[in-house]
Order: sequence, then C-alpha cells, then structure tokens
Amino acid sequence: MKYLHTMVRVTDLDASLDFYCDKLGLTELKRYDSEQGRFTLVFLAAPGDEEAQVELTHNWDPEEYDEGRNFGHLAYRVDDIYALCQKLMDAGVTINRPPRDGHMAFVRSPDNISIELLQKGESLPPEEPWASMESEGHW
Repeated sequence: MKYLHTMVRVTDLDASLDFYCDKLGLTELKRYDSEQGRFTLVFLAAPGDEEAQVELTHNWDPEEYDEGRNFGHLAYRVDDIYALCQKLMDAGVTINRPPRDGHMAFVRSPDNISIELLQKGESLPPEEPWASMESEGHW
C-alpha cells in the first residue's frame, strides 16, 4: 500500500491556490477540469516531495461545507483492490463505494473519515460480487 493524496474541497480555487502555492510554497503538479461533473481537481505537492500530494477539489456549483465536509478523503494505491475489499468486508467494514470498475473503492474509518482505495496499475477486469454491488451511504 502506498499513500497517494489527501483531498480538500475548496470554495474559491484562486484564493486557495494563492494560499497553498504563493504563500505556503506548494507547486501545482496537474489539473483536471470536468465539464460534465462540474468540478476542477488540482494536485499540489511540496517541492522535492511530489509523491505526497494534496488534491484541491473545486465544485463549480456553490455548496456550504459544514461538519468537515471540506475534507474529502485519504487515498491509497493498493496491489489488489478486490482482495483488500474482501478482507475489509470480512472484517465487518462497509464498502461504501464498491470497486465495480476494478479501479476505485471507498470505505470509512470508525470516525467516518473517507478512505479511497485505488488499484495499482491498470484496472482489474470487472468481477462479481463487486460489479453488481450497490453503493451504500456516502463517501
């Protein structure tokens, strides 16, 4: 398992980039705009430590972030997403967003911190029971 990034939702992307980059000194590594999803993702890191990233998520439609909703999730790359999800499920952990695509899943910690699991390398071929498993709750 490898730590990838922490996601933080931001209401004003320009002000956030000013803070994180211009003031704090992080650098922008990549950016992704989704017209269909109506959001922008910006990945930042400290110079020389590009593997530990902060993902700024800016939803284009205004939203109030209360109860810590601006903090999104921790993300880990895993060797076998199906095996890990099965191990977690066998241990009583709810798979909030099953790895239907063989690539991404979400679970929650006992304190409701959302954890994103991402398959290392290419997505695994769709496989049951994951392919037809419904999402549960939110992540």
